[in-house]
Amino acid sequence: MRKTTCTAAVAATAASLVLVPAAAASAAGGGGGTATVSVLHAVPGLTVDVYANGQELIPDFTPGTLTDPQQLPAGSYDLAVFQAGQPSTGTPAISANDVEVPAGANVTVVAHLDAQGQPKLTPFVNDTSAVPAGDARVTVRHVAAAPAVDVRAGGQPLVQDLSNPDEASAEVPAGTVSADVVATGTTNVVAGPTDLSLPAGTSTVVYAWGSPTAGGVQLALQRIEDLGGAPGGVAAGTGGFLDAGGVPTWVLATSAGALGAAVVAGVGAAAVRSRRTATATATTGTGDRAA
Repeated sequence: MRKTTCTAAVAATAASLVLVPAAAASAAGGGGGTATVSVLHAVPGLTVDVYANGQELIPDFTPGTLTDPQQLPAGSYDLAVFQAGQPSTGTPAISANDVEVPAGANVTVVAHLDAQGQPKLTPFVNDTSAVPAGDARVTVRHVAAAPAVDVRAGGQPLVQDLSNPDEASAEVPAGTVSADVVATGTTNVVAGPTDLSLPAGTSTVVYAWGSPTAGGVQLALQRIEDLGGAPGGVAAGTGGFLDAGGVPTWVLATSAGALGAAVVAGVGAAAVRSRRTATATATTGTGDRAA
């Protein structure tokens, strides 16, 4: 292991970095620039409708779904998440108002449970800095309704005492590692073990989500590519989902049937596009590099 860092997650107010259409972006009055944003629905058993600035953006958003990354205008947004089919005039299950979306950021917003099982929104800023030659970056994010965990690689601790909603990162030699997740200070396996492929020049983000009392703790994978070159290079990510054949089964967030399609509004238009339904894993480019 080359380097390990542990970071507490940013307060949930930035969670309204959700996909917004042109009308909502205009209402936000952004000062220019864009951000790269993905959204992970990690609240088990709750299908939701997502609204931003009063407009429905993602109907029937199912647990375990990770959106493709989108380029969004910088600005200020209000977000409301309602149980699917409920009127938007009621009280939202989760909300955040007057939230600034910073230009140039690469963010994954996660709707999840806190350690006590209450729904919340947490934005994580993805590290898109260059990875040393021959290395890969691994980030683990604890967003499950569960106590602290340890993450092991080859039976040795990689991350220890990670609590919800914190994250920890390490730069390791590229290759394949046998990884598992255990309750902190024990050998009680929460997930794994599995062989986890870590290609050179990439960042692999593993989300532990769900609840031991509601379907168990599950793990979802997000990969950010093209981090091995100098800043200013071309983003290599396709924005699509990884081939399930190349992903260990423990990082699949849900079955294909649970994913479903969701509406995603593009920047500068209110057109919709289908979310792919293979797995809850996505490959993204760096987002803040020149196209």
